[in-house]
Formats: sequence, structure tokens, C-alpha cells
Amino acid sequence: MNTQQQAVSGWDSVSADWSSDKDAFKRVPWGKAMMWIFLLSDTFIFTCFLTSYMKVRMTTTEPWPIPSEVFALTIAGQSIPLILIAIMTFILITSSGTMAMAVNFGYRRDKKKAALLMLVTALLGASFVGMQAFEWTKLIEDGVRPWGNPMGAAQFGASFFMITGFHGLHVSIGVIYLLVVAHKVQRGDYDRQGKYDIVEITGLYWHFVDLVWVFIFAFFYLW
Repeated sequence: MNTQQQAVSGWDSVSADWSSDKDAFKRVPWGKAMMWIFLLSDTFIFTCFLTSYMKVRMTTTEPWPIPSEVFALTIAGQSIPLILIAIMTFILITSSGTMAMAVNFGYRRDKKKAALLMLVTALLGASFVGMQAFEWTKLIEDGVRPWGNPMGAAQFGASFFMITGFHGLHVSIGVIYLLVVAHKVQRGDYDRQGKYDIVEITGLYWHFVDLVWVFIFAFFYLW
């Protein structure tokens, strides 16, 4: 085989490899690929936030507020630490389960159960946001501000409101997203398209939001 034939053979090999890669990606729905790219970019943002929080927490010279005291609720005259946070975490974990079941029923083309479970997931998400608003109100009443904190390091307020607020915004957007998709599923829009990929795409977003909360829970409430 001469040099020219070897070169042609080499380019044919490259072309075949490129074509096979394209064929592999054809099996991934465009919407799902775009959601993965969005979630990857969001992961970088939350990583930067949490890494900055760790640095501030470890380098501040003022005492950091004790989570079990700051986030305690008084019920029947007893101060119970982290009770609200535990309920919020349980709600989000439960919502991941209902979302997973919605995806399952979506691929079974059972639109009534899929839509119902998505509505339940949205309700759980809205409950979480409501509890977070209550938590913010309590801290504000206790004097915590983004620029100050009577319980210790001033950076606590800025870190807490920024990171939990950014996550709460994601949950709120997710609730709206779930309601819109659930309505379209119930209406039968995806029956006409013959596929329910959008339910799984919505699930990817919601599971990501739940996973981020696990890290926020560990960093803010357990550390």
C-alpha cells in the first residue's frame, strides 16, 4: 500500500469514528442533552458558592453561630433544634420519590398518574419554599441581616441568604415548571407527539435541586 492509499485509509477511519460518535449522540434527546449542560453549569455555580462559604467559615475570626441554636423552634415550651430543617429535608426527599414515580408512569403512557404525581411533587416543593420563607422571617426577626448578625460572625447572614435564596429560587422555578408540564401531560399534548421525554427532563432538574439541598443541609445545618 502506497502513502496515498494509507492517507485515504486513515481519513476513512477518522470519518467512520466521527460518524459512530454522531450516531451514539442521536439516541440522546436534544432536550435532555441541553438539560444536562444546564445542570452542569449550575453545578459549577453552587460549587463556587459552597466553596466560598467554606473559606469564609474557616477564616473568620469571629465565632460562627451554632446551627442547633439558630435554627431551633420553640414548641410547647421546648426548644427543638433543627426540627423545621428536618421537615424541609424530608419533604424534598419525598418529592424526589414522587417525581421518580411520575417519570415511570410517563414512560408507561399513563398520563393521569404521571400528571397527578407531578402535581404532588409541585405541592411538596411549594411547601418547602413556604417553610423556607418562614425560616427567613424568623431569622430576620432575630436581627440577622446580609450585612450583620447579632449572634456572631457578620458573614453568616450574607452566606445564608445568598445560598439558600439561590436554591429557593431554583425550587420555585421547578414548581412552576412542574405545574406547566403536568398540565400539558394531562391535556394529552405528549400523546400527540408520541413521547414523554419532557417528564424525565423535568425529573432531572428536580433531582438536581434535591441533591443540592443535601449539600446545603450538611454545610449550613450540620457543620
